[in-house]
Amino acid sequence: MTVMMDHRHKPCHFLLLLLLLITVFSAVLAGVSSETDVGGFDYGEALSKSLLYFEAQRSGRLPHNQRVTWRDHSGLTDGLEQGVDLVGGYHDAGDHVKFGLPMAFTVTMLSWSVIEYGDTLASTGELSHALEAIKWGTDYFIKAHTSPNVLWAEVGDGDTDHYCWQRPEDMTTSRRAFKIDENNPGSDIAGETAAAMAAASIVFRSTNPHYSHLLLHHAQQLFEFGDKYRGKYDESLKVVKSYYASVSGYMDELLWGATWLYRATDNEHYMSYVVDMAHQLGGLSWAMSEFSWDVKFAGVQLLASMLLKEEKHKQHSRVLQQYKSKADHYLCSILNKNINGTNVQRTPAGLLYVRQWNNMQYVSTASFLLTVYSDHLRKSNTDLECHEGTVTPDEMLGFAKSQIDYILGSNPMETSYLVGYGPKYPIRVHHRGASISSFKDYKGFIGCTQGYDNWYGRSEPNPSVLVGALVGGPDDQDEFDDRRDNYVQTEACTYNTAPLVGVFARLIELEEQKLEEEDVSLVATYKR
Repeated sequence: MTVMMDHRHKPCHFLLLLLLLITVFSAVLAGVSSETDVGGFDYGEALSKSLLYFEAQRSGRLPHNQRVTWRDHSGLTDGLEQGVDLVGGYHDAGDHVKFGLPMAFTVTMLSWSVIEYGDTLASTGELSHALEAIKWGTDYFIKAHTSPNVLWAEVGDGDTDHYCWQRPEDMTTSRRAFKIDENNPGSDIAGETAAAMAAASIVFRSTNPHYSHLLLHHAQQLFEFGDKYRGKYDESLKVVKSYYASVSGYMDELLWGATWLYRATDNEHYMSYVVDMAHQLGGLSWAMSEFSWDVKFAGVQLLASMLLKEEKHKQHSRVLQQYKSKADHYLCSILNKNINGTNVQRTPAGLLYVRQWNNMQYVSTASFLLTVYSDHLRKSNTDLECHEGTVTPDEMLGFAKSQIDYILGSNPMETSYLVGYGPKYPIRVHHRGASISSFKDYKGFIGCTQGYDNWYGRSEPNPSVLVGALVGGPDDQDEFDDRRDNYVQTEACTYNTAPLVGVFARLIELEEQKLEEEDVSLVATYKR
């Protein structure tokens, strides 16, 4: 009788187990669907595509494993006129000038993304691509730093470059290079390049220790140079002023460089600099509402405040607490929790809106800082205290996610502002290389103004898709005009996409966490 009862119950257990497996499998499928549900975006796909973008922006001799095949070699004589090898690096946006300041910030943010979320990048198979993107920049910085007190800050001339509409492979514009030195200082670009190389040295510490050491050596020299010979690089190099003027000055970059050097070396000298120079260099006086290639104060303040919980920094707690107060101000302004009109404006649909030109850069950097700091608060089991209330780490991450989801298509235009992602995205991106028939398809020479005559004004989509580019985005009313000549909205920049790499990685973690919680809940239900 007992045996018969056993046989009768086994099929029942099997059916329940089968039902459980089907339910879990359905949940997994739902979790990885791209856009079938409201806000159900595929952050893994977005991450992969964002890293492709940097390959499209490469200057120099392209490697054999180049995945963006519509590009070819370019800028192979860069620096020749000045007797230096400046081949490589990145074009910043839709033109072909190599601007050192935004390029360095791009590399810093890519490196920070890997430092925070390297394990997730590895699990998705994208870590190698992230490392390649960083190294393409740092290899160039090593070339550009030709002696302790010399840094080549720019290759090309924005005025002549903008006169032409050509593919990078056909460039006929000036490739003159410009440098900073003891007589022509540029503490801002020296400080940011030091930050980039210091952050990258952390990234390569375990996989390529010799290269990591080399980067750190350059970073230390550059910081010392920038601190000793102080001045704004756009005062020394007037050529850059119309394009990447250092409006915030150089004080934020000196603090930023020292902060990253401390993280890279654990050397108390740099920690003392961040603390002792906090007042003099404006680290405690500037309450910010933006973080960008120009303005680093919010990043410094956030990194400094994250040191507050460490016992070894107890002696610096008073200054670090002041840094934290400014970091909190920035984060609360992003979250609409400040008073006295200091909150960041939002569009009717909820997108952060800092300014008209290339607004998405501020959205991506804000999302990144919110994401990183929410993790810090979660680990320390604390909340963010704002004038208008308390914000939990989950709420901070949730708001960052809402900004990313807006970028990926959850917006009134129902368009993705990450090019190549989703069913609808900008198809007339303001980008010379992508808007002209590719070198792969047409190897004939296209002259300086020929591109304007034959390609620039076309209403047809760009021949090549600039996958992973984050364009400037909509106006303050959530409206977007996809025209090639609307560069305020349709031009993309490397420093727009770089912070997204880290945020996408964190959102992948969040999705996996939710799936695990659902699995646990299903198992618990089954056991009951």
